[in-house]
Amino acid sequence: MASVYEFSVEKPDGTLQSMKDYEGKVMVIVNTASKCGFTDQFNELQQLYEDYREQGLVVLGFPSDNFRNQEFESIKETISFCERNYGVTFPMFAKVDVIGKKAAPLFSYLTDQKKGLLTEGIKWNFTKFLIDRKGSVVDRFAPQTSPAKMRTAIEKSIQ
Repeated sequence: MASVYEFSVEKPDGTLQSMKDYEGKVMVIVNTASKCGFTDQFNELQQLYEDYREQGLVVLGFPSDNFRNQEFESIKETISFCERNYGVTFPMFAKVDVIGKKAAPLFSYLTDQKKGLLTEGIKWNFTKFLIDRKGSVVDRFAPQTSPAKMRTAIEKSIQ
């Protein structure tokens, strides 16, 4: 596969959305969890989305329950929690697996393209991938990296 545009992802209502719909956009793709110590990163992710949306940035959130059951069972509850507590308006998708044999193909692709520092796979919630306007993975940010620290890389990609 040559880019993220080759994939389709499941929306909260169960329908599929082609990643090709985001062609020409700069994307931040992140695996999220509502009950994680890093959940406050939703604030900064939303701020990035608001600050750079007009320049072509989109943040895409993928709830995952792979790490210590830190996500709600119901996707409706997840979406409601994110909107109510963090004002999230960027697209959120259906809950996905990001590790193991059941990992969503998009996340398998992302981790193949950008290995982590200590591990190839995703080791925790809020691993963030930066995708350029051509659909290529240009950077990966660890869970503990504040989304605000991604600004320089985002600005480089949106030019």
